[in-house]
Amino acid sequence: MEFENIKLDITDQVATITLNKPERLNACSLGMADDIYVALDKLEDARVVVITGEGRAFCAGADLQAKNDGALSGGQASYAALNQHYNPLMLKLAKLDIPSISAVNGPAAGIGCSIALASDFAIAGKSAYFLQAFVNIGLVPDGGASWMLTRLVGKARATEMMLLGEKIHGEKAAEWGLVYKCVDDDALMAEAGTLAKRLAGGPTVALGVMRQNLAAALESDYASALVRESEGQRIAGNSKDAREGAIAFLQKRKTEFKGE
Repeated sequence: MEFENIKLDITDQVATITLNKPERLNACSLGMADDIYVALDKLEDARVVVITGEGRAFCAGADLQAKNDGALSGGQASYAALNQHYNPLMLKLAKLDIPSISAVNGPAAGIGCSIALASDFAIAGKSAYFLQAFVNIGLVPDGGASWMLTRLVGKARATEMMLLGEKIHGEKAAEWGLVYKCVDDDALMAEAGTLAKRLAGGPTVALGVMRQNLAAALESDYASALVRESEGQRIAGNSKDAREGAIAFLQKRKTEFKGE
């Protein structure tokens, strides 16, 4: 399927979504947000998804100059854009039933920062940086940033990012635990590819349940987590991959998970 603002490729059960407006540093217009949303519904043959940016940026934030985006039209237009376009995308990313990886090349600012950090594994190149620039233009972080950042790096560092609006470069982001790891720029896509291949070869049903349980655990008590785990174990235990895992264990051979 062809998209105006992104590229979608699915090869060997690995889906790659590439934000494709390099002349705008992949600034995320409403159209780009909608394209990503639609692409996430086209991953039937994929067992993992990688999101990256074309050119020298991951995503420079919302596209304030995009036609019809209304970004300069005041608070009501921004409210509508978030609730009709960006927020549905962020919820779609959160509810994926396959693992996700972001390969962050260059700037990840504003909504681009939120998209990058919404992945299960964010891998940053050394030239990458994460920026909550809203304070510099009199706005507030969105795309779930206030929820995400406090849980990833704690209140003090989230406050630093949001109220001071300073860049957090790749190596510092890794030190903070903001991202999974930081690698040399020229190794970024290879690193993401290796991880994607590993996840694509895993027990997809179980991985999907794990990511949902991890998300839910941030909002619930211990007893609720135990209930969700038991329910998730029933789902995973009924999968073909679980049967394959048990048989492979007994036969002392390598598992061959099919994602079923």
